[in-house]
Amino acid sequence: MKNNVKKAIKKGKSMKRPILIAIIGYIIGILWGLYLKINIGLFYFLIIVSYLIYKKVIYQSHSKNKFKLFSVKRYFRYVKLIIKPKVITIFMIFSIISNLIINFQENKYKQIYEKEGTVDFICIILSNKEEKEYYDRYKVKVIKVNEFKEFEGEYLYIQVKKEKTEELKYGDMIQISGEYSKPGEQRNYGGFNYQEFLKTKKICGIIKISKIKLVASQESNIFMMISNNIYLQIKSNIDKVFEKEEAGMLKGLLLGDTSTIDEQVKENFRTANISHILAISGMHISYIIIGLTEILNKKIGKRGTKIIVIIILIIYMFITGASPSVLRATIMGIIAISSNLVYRKNDIWTAISISLFIILIYNPYLIMNIGLQLSYLGTIGIILFNSLVLQILDNIKLKDRRCKKKKSKVTQKIKEILAVSISAQITILPLMLYHFNICGPYFILSNFFVSLIIGPIIILGFIFIIISFISSTFANILSIFLKIGIQMLIYISKVSSLPFSKIYVATPKIEMICIYLIFLVIIKYLYFTYNSKKISVTQRRIKNVIALVKYKIKENRKKFFIIIVCITSVVLIFNSSLISKKLRIYFVDVGQGDCTFIVTPKNKTILIDGGGSEFSEFDVGKSILVPYILDRGYTKIDYVITSHFDSDHVGGILSLMKELKVKNVIVSKQGEDSKNYQEFLKLVDKNNNKLVIVEKGDKIKIEDNIYFYILWPKKEQIQENILNNNSIVAKLVYNEFSVLFTGDIEELAEKEILEEYKMKNILNATILKVGHHGSKTSSIQGFIDAVKPNIALIGVGKDNNFGHPNNEVLKRLEKLGANSYRTDKNGEISISVNKKGKIVDINKYIEEI
Repeated sequence: MKNNVKKAIKKGKSMKRPILIAIIGYIIGILWGLYLKINIGLFYFLIIVSYLIYKKVIYQSHSKNKFKLFSVKRYFRYVKLIIKPKVITIFMIFSIISNLIINFQENKYKQIYEKEGTVDFICIILSNKEEKEYYDRYKVKVIKVNEFKEFEGEYLYIQVKKEKTEELKYGDMIQISGEYSKPGEQRNYGGFNYQEFLKTKKICGIIKISKIKLVASQESNIFMMISNNIYLQIKSNIDKVFEKEEAGMLKGLLLGDTSTIDEQVKENFRTANISHILAISGMHISYIIIGLTEILNKKIGKRGTKIIVIIILIIYMFITGASPSVLRATIMGIIAISSNLVYRKNDIWTAISISLFIILIYNPYLIMNIGLQLSYLGTIGIILFNSLVLQILDNIKLKDRRCKKKKSKVTQKIKEILAVSISAQITILPLMLYHFNICGPYFILSNFFVSLIIGPIIILGFIFIIISFISSTFANILSIFLKIGIQMLIYISKVSSLPFSKIYVATPKIEMICIYLIFLVIIKYLYFTYNSKKISVTQRRIKNVIALVKYKIKENRKKFFIIIVCITSVVLIFNSSLISKKLRIYFVDVGQGDCTFIVTPKNKTILIDGGGSEFSEFDVGKSILVPYILDRGYTKIDYVITSHFDSDHVGGILSLMKELKVKNVIVSKQGEDSKNYQEFLKLVDKNNNKLVIVEKGDKIKIEDNIYFYILWPKKEQIQENILNNNSIVAKLVYNEFSVLFTGDIEELAEKEILEEYKMKNILNATILKVGHHGSKTSSIQGFIDAVKPNIALIGVGKDNNFGHPNNEVLKRLEKLGANSYRTDKNGEISISVNKKGKIVDINKYIEEI
């Protein structure tokens, strides 16, 4: 056994793929800097010092002790079978380098974000116009500043009012003056972080332009300007021939531009799990390489063809915007061609590592880009599992009447297509669930049919692009076939309308994703190690390690049994401590609106209001509320309470009821037949929800020691401002703890409630959800005196136009001694309450500005 160990170590002395080890270390260093916020070099230093102390002091002092199950000297040789000192050294060096880079970048962004205010820059425009609802947006590079030197050489978004000036063009040099603001931060648990998103684009903020002056034209890099002009001309040629929907799809398929694709079509593609075809990938690059090689090989020879192909790939990369997926595919394609030019064998893992290195050196924040993650994981999945999946499919015997002895070519081709699709989906599945929370059972079917037609569509699309520059007549003829293909794609995407096509899944934890991916790799290696006659050095080392572990377990059964029992006990105790016995209240930031999500000690879920707006097309429910519930780990709601049917309270709930399962919905009798109420009733009828209509005096028991006491409205409703003043006022009671939810009641309702309960101590509560977003029309002195809250929660949008919350209301709460928390300043506010009714934890998602 010892001889086997030594032989394996000797065989593994020559290290293969050092670039792969380096990029793994580089990624770890970036992630360490982004999420742990400490220097990884210091961590390594502490590990090394601890090891040396153990080796010199503790190990030597116990050298005579025979019971050394985990002695470093005895067991370090097992680690050497897989991890060699050279590997560890390369890993550590590159993780330290990337960690230093990301820490430097983080400090640089932090300094820039502190410069909010009026700025005056000279910039060059590096994008085409993006049309928004109230302004046009451009990406610019700052080349000259009067002050704030931190901005020099940085990229920004500028927002120009539509009527402010004539359309600006790519490459224009402009002088601007305006108000700089840093991008918005993440405001809820699991919420969208605009600041981090813009870092992936190297953009450090937004300027709202007040003055703008054109200084010069065509000042950008000539190559980039030519690429942009080609891109614009291709878009124009497509728009001339195709209808809007078809043109949008073709631009997405060939140029990676999805900006003009209808949102519902995008949603259908996501649900059908085929949205990846709208991003430029290895498939596009493969068709370009194969097509050009077939055309040029006989005319200019193999070497000349390869050089021209490389040049065209680079041009195509810049025309399509050089997104991470395009960069990956292009760089890997160029490496494959280049290795042929210099008569070297192309190693796929080295190609992947080099491409990722180039991307992350350019911008380390791209590690957070969803497109990059899906592109690389999908490629790795195909490399690792394609042959394994194909073997499994080959073992499935299908009857073939045409040929009994030989496999049908059609059947084999279908298996190959399925193997590629399944292999990619295996690895990207957890990431898709993490980012999109949708599990579509028809993904194999939809991907299979897409695989059959996407190739011809892309090839015809490239031919159309070339012909459209030469002859509009031939382009129109070719467009007939392209339109058929595009309509077939759209039809396949409508698999999302089938039953159970859109199953929501709670967001998986990062550690679970890592365990899943590690498990896949282990399964892959074990399968081939024990089923292949020819195995690699790495697989041989793994096989020897497994044999050694089996031998040691057999030799020390009792010791290992004791250790396993101890570890299992610790894990069980740890996990039991994580199971919350607390009442958790999350006051969610939904902008100018109210939303409270409650989880009881027995894991029942309650949602009180859901935000929304009647003044904006932004869907709070779909974009904020539903993802928030899924990120918290829930796919259904036990109780939904709608205080009243103003859009800023019920809008998000209407969207949520379309997407997630809701058991009980609680409302009061409506004095006004509003549009929102009618839509709500339709959803209740469609979803077969249990509708509960409450009024003053009702009591809703949730579980032991937790109930809602309904204090308002009464039967005789207030007619003035009928929706607000007849909001549900409910008191949540949990032992000695309570929260008073007040909807949007105003002074008139508050006075009547005071009169109703003046002889009782019912209004007193630990926490007050301040009425009507802290408006001056609510929270009169007598009412908050009766409540006597320790904490006041105010749901209000940042920089809102209503003047919420009112300063006088804030002063009253402060005078009373209540601590006020508000979503515009603090983002989401979370509160934990123990079984004795004591608040044990209050967290603000962001600190006050």
